[in-house]
Amino acid sequence: MIAYRRKVQMIFQDPYASMNPRFKIRDVLEEPLLVHRIGESRQEREDLVTQALAAVKLTPVSDFMGRFPHMLSGGQRQRAATARTLILSPDLLVADEPVSMIDLSTRAEILAMMKELQRQFGLTYLYITHDLSTARYFTDRIAVMYLGRIVEIGSPDDVVDHPVHPYTQALISAVCEPVSGQVDIIKELPIKGEIPSAADIPAGCRFHPRCVFATRECSELAEPELETVGEGHQAACRRWREI
Repeated sequence: MIAYRRKVQMIFQDPYASMNPRFKIRDVLEEPLLVHRIGESRQEREDLVTQALAAVKLTPVSDFMGRFPHMLSGGQRQRAATARTLILSPDLLVADEPVSMIDLSTRAEILAMMKELQRQFGLTYLYITHDLSTARYFTDRIAVMYLGRIVEIGSPDDVVDHPVHPYTQALISAVCEPVSGQVDIIKELPIKGEIPSAADIPAGCRFHPRCVFATRECSELAEPELETVGEGHQAACRRWREI
């Protein structure tokens, strides 16, 4: 497990809550090195900390090493949190809503930095988000989940421009679009009801209670499996051809 944790790291949604407020940034980044026994001396570990901070553009590094997390802006904290994950040279980074707690003006900067780091270090990201616009910009493939199960998966262009599953279609329809001269538009979405409890998954297709296209067989037959609807594009819906 220790070896596994070194190869798989996580960027948390709230960078402030994921850092010890009593630690300086130097200590925040040095802690993983101590846990995994990397670096034979304090100087060697400090060199690795310096390299990690430079990689996420927290420069000059000397200005940030001695600061506490509360002394950084939201974007700077997220960069420091990213540096903490990179310092172990992982293969996979799980990024849980990494820009949702950040001001809109800084989101593009953080995502651009993450893509640059991906190219530089050969990283793989598992990017978890509710924001389809950043998912389309950031990812190579998008998997749409409903009640804990993937209901559609494919390239960003396929999933966003040609959604097949009714739930994906509802998500795309819910995205706000600016219309010149109109500010009071209420869109009618192709979805109904409320999301069921995850502790009591509906029988059959788990989306059928909210699906406007559902028929009797959707609730009576077994849960649909992912089916190929195009090259590299799959959806878990029996009626996708009719829809």
